[in-house]
Amino acid sequence: MGEVAAELLYAMAPLALSGGGAEVAGSCAPLLAELRQLWGEIGKSREERERMVHELEAECTRVYRRKVDEATGERALLHQSLAASEAEIAALTAALGAENSTQFKVNKWTVSLNERVSSATALLEELRTMRAERSKQFSDIRSEIEKISAEIAGRSHGQDTSPRAGDGHDLTIRRLGEYRARLSTLQKEKSERLHKVLEHVTEVHSLCDVLGEDFIAIVNEVHPGLHEADPGKPTSISDTTLTRLSQVVAMLTSEKAKRAAMLREAVVPLVELWDLMDSPVEERRGFQKAAAVLRPAKEEVLSSGVLSMASIKKTEEEVERLTRLKAGRMKELVLKRRLELENICRSMHVEPDASTVPEKSIALIDSGLVNPSELMASIDDQIAKAKEEHQSRKDIMEKINKWLLACEEEKWLDEHNVDENRFSTGRTARLNLKRAEKARVIIMKIPAIVDNLMSRTLAWESERKKPFLYDGARLVAVLEEHKQARLRQEEERRRLREQKKLRTLFSEKETMPRLKRPSGSGGFSRTPEPSSMNRKRVDAGRLTCSAPSMRSSSSGSSCGGGGGRSSAELDRPRSSAAGAGRCSELLQGARRLSASSSSFNYVAVAKAGGSMSSSLASLS
Repeated sequence: MGEVAAELLYAMAPLALSGGGAEVAGSCAPLLAELRQLWGEIGKSREERERMVHELEAECTRVYRRKVDEATGERALLHQSLAASEAEIAALTAALGAENSTQFKVNKWTVSLNERVSSATALLEELRTMRAERSKQFSDIRSEIEKISAEIAGRSHGQDTSPRAGDGHDLTIRRLGEYRARLSTLQKEKSERLHKVLEHVTEVHSLCDVLGEDFIAIVNEVHPGLHEADPGKPTSISDTTLTRLSQVVAMLTSEKAKRAAMLREAVVPLVELWDLMDSPVEERRGFQKAAAVLRPAKEEVLSSGVLSMASIKKTEEEVERLTRLKAGRMKELVLKRRLELENICRSMHVEPDASTVPEKSIALIDSGLVNPSELMASIDDQIAKAKEEHQSRKDIMEKINKWLLACEEEKWLDEHNVDENRFSTGRTARLNLKRAEKARVIIMKIPAIVDNLMSRTLAWESERKKPFLYDGARLVAVLEEHKQARLRQEEERRRLREQKKLRTLFSEKETMPRLKRPSGSGGFSRTPEPSSMNRKRVDAGRLTCSAPSMRSSSSGSSCGGGGGRSSAELDRPRSSAAGAGRCSELLQGARRLSASSSSFNYVAVAKAGGSMSSSLASLS
């Protein structure tokens, strides 16, 4: 009995080595001692005691075995869990592309399996969180890719954003970068397609606006979402939509060109009829938008609805209306154009073309021998040529007017010089004296004006290869004759001054003997007889009236009734009335000036010379 107990105690001794074994040994020893005491009191035999110890030993062995089995199973489970965790960690790190990272590896140097399992569990949770976030990124990018791809392909996009088979095994940054690059490419393509769609839609809208077509109806045929403002429905950017839009744009562009040609065919005659019939601006204003079709293609900006069929029809109807009115207004228009031509020619002092005189033009229109439009075009050509010539003659015409004004001043000065009241004290007389001073300055410039005008005229004729006509007469000939007339006038003035000197000498010679004749009382008288003085005045008056006879024609003066001029008046340098008359007539027409310049009063001069000679002979 003692030996068995000793063996039992010896078998339980190893338990004391561990923390829990000491407690078991300590608690079993009193029980074993108490059991031994009880066996002794009871009187158990050795065999019974050994049997009971064997039972206790067997029962302890079963308990230990069960505990060992349980610990072994727990260890196996821990190893299995650790292996599973490590496998999942390896899979996750491989999927996330972090298999080479030491951050995501389990520490194998720890003694306890529980610590290793806990570390693996924490690491696994971290990796699962990373995988979830990475999967969400992949899912979002893939969803956007599928959405854009569906828009480009023209199919509906589903809301299922679950990962595809095989996509969850590669969640690396490299794969994510590939997805992002693909998404960026698709977004760029979408932007380009959207830009093209918007360009096509804008062009379709512009063409529909010009053509007067229904934009919404045309766009609906391509895709209803192109004009709807619903933000939930994206704009269609599929190849089909782009192709249809391109076809619609091409169709509308072709239709625009066709209608533009139709409108141009109607507008060209419309504008010609406007110009032909001098239509007022109010009548043209309603078709100014349609007339824009005649502008160059680069400047063509057509208004809304200008190429609609209604607008084209309205323009054609206006052309028909004006065509019906044209026949009745052609005569009036021809006469109006002819009057314009005559006014231009009249301002230039030239004769208009005789081929389009009103009587002849009306007769040609009535007979139907000429087309009224061609006749109008002919008159328009004549007007254009007349305007061009009027511009080239402008400088010469200004100098002609300056010359004619100088001639007018010369004529006025002649009339002023024969006025007996020119030296009066009135205000009018003072103004006339000032004007006379200015007129003398102007008259002194007449030769220079004529020379300058002649040189300009000759240059014009040399450039134009034709004579410069003024009221049917060549201006150079008129100017030359004017210069010759002025030379004759100067010669006449010199002759009259010489006659005046001779007359003065003979008067003094006749007076000297009478001064020496004795008076009735036997002495010499210094005062001539009244009868002799009166006779001298009469003779002098006759001489004065007969010599400058050519001045009486324009000034209106006569020899009788105190109309005679004094010697001072005869000696004053001024032009003759005939010269001033010619300049005045040139204001009325160069033809009459040319004709009148040759009618110098040579008979009056000859008679004056003859009477002077006879008077001198009688005095001698």
